[in-house]
Amino acid sequence: MSAVDPSGPDLRALVDTCVHCGFCLPTCPTYQLWGQEMDSPRGRIQLMKLGLEGEPLTDPTVTHLDRCLGCMACVTSCPSGVRYDQLITAKRAEVESGYPRSVRERVLRTAIFGLFPYPRRLRALRGPLRLGQATRLDRLLGGAWLGRISPSLATMAALAPRLGRRPAVPARVPARGRRRAVVGMLLGCVQRELFPQVNAATARVLAAEGCELVVPPRQGCCGALSLHSGRRDEAARFARRTAATFRQAGVDAVVVNAAGCGSAMKEYGQLGVAGIAGRVRDLSEWLVELGPVAPRRPVPVTAAYHDACHLSHAQGIREQPRRLLAAIPELSLREIADGEICCGSAGVYNLLQPGPAAELGDRKAAQVAATGADLLVSANPGCAMQIAAAARRAGRQLPVAHLAELLDASISGTGRPGTVVG
Repeated sequence: MSAVDPSGPDLRALVDTCVHCGFCLPTCPTYQLWGQEMDSPRGRIQLMKLGLEGEPLTDPTVTHLDRCLGCMACVTSCPSGVRYDQLITAKRAEVESGYPRSVRERVLRTAIFGLFPYPRRLRALRGPLRLGQATRLDRLLGGAWLGRISPSLATMAALAPRLGRRPAVPARVPARGRRRAVVGMLLGCVQRELFPQVNAATARVLAAEGCELVVPPRQGCCGALSLHSGRRDEAARFARRTAATFRQAGVDAVVVNAAGCGSAMKEYGQLGVAGIAGRVRDLSEWLVELGPVAPRRPVPVTAAYHDACHLSHAQGIREQPRRLLAAIPELSLREIADGEICCGSAGVYNLLQPGPAAELGDRKAAQVAATGADLLVSANPGCAMQIAAAARRAGRQLPVAHLAELLDASISGTGRPGTVVG
């Protein structure tokens, strides 16, 4: 971890910005779990400072760094403006390139990053997943015995949403009424294959708001999981291809409906990929900027809105989703206690750190239940799976819908979202 990386930020200056005031502690999920200084942002910054001074990576240091969710709540709460997001990304890249992990860890990480950033490989799992769900074999395999073999595999089995048909989004969707903009849409990887109804709803909402939609069919992974896990070179390859795809599409904006993906695409400049980051917009951000014109019809439901970390903390988008939900007639919106605390999904954190992730998920599910809402609204597929799985562990079925599905239900007049996770 060099003090000055020609292709990145001045890490020494970033580390020195931290004055160890402690404002980050109440918002750090792992400090809330364990109360250990080295599992807080300022503690990890101290470890980074030692690294800059020549201290080699050790097993305890890597353990404390691996335990960080990368939720960026500390960035929001820091009065000194410490860019912990840039620090943890740089340190994770150092760990990935220079720390000898165990064979078990290498196998798990190879499996995760050989599957989730590749939509075609995820698509190949849809058939077996649907068969397992139809026969309830998925619940059997996701039981305690699999947890004894591999907690990560048990978590993966428990997280999978109920799969239905896979609606396709055409390569071009015309605007309804007067065309107000030409926008591209990122399909994503997990979103495309496990939550295809969210993309279909997003396309309908954008068209209803006067957007001509361009959906490049050969688009791949945006690189979010790789970037946020320290796999910088891999992330850069994905980023270059994604940026080229949307530059060629000639769109006014690139609309993203998954918080982690939008956050990563807005960070493309850190990977040396120019010309696209400034045009990336989260769906809620874009709709508020554009101004809604499609009439809203009643959706009589009590909903709680969950702030995805890579939307609220990384992108600073909190008010826009709430404004869109508040405009839906007969929808009652409830706030979740400690909404700034991560649910434990955090990209692939719940697969790499299943124990603490499950504890955070259980806390979040209980807080959602305490609102009395009968529907949870999220803007990230990982959060939807994480909180729904935690609710199931508590013996509850928690319907979870994406913001796009609520908007689609209101614009179309169907009354409720057509499909939910739960």
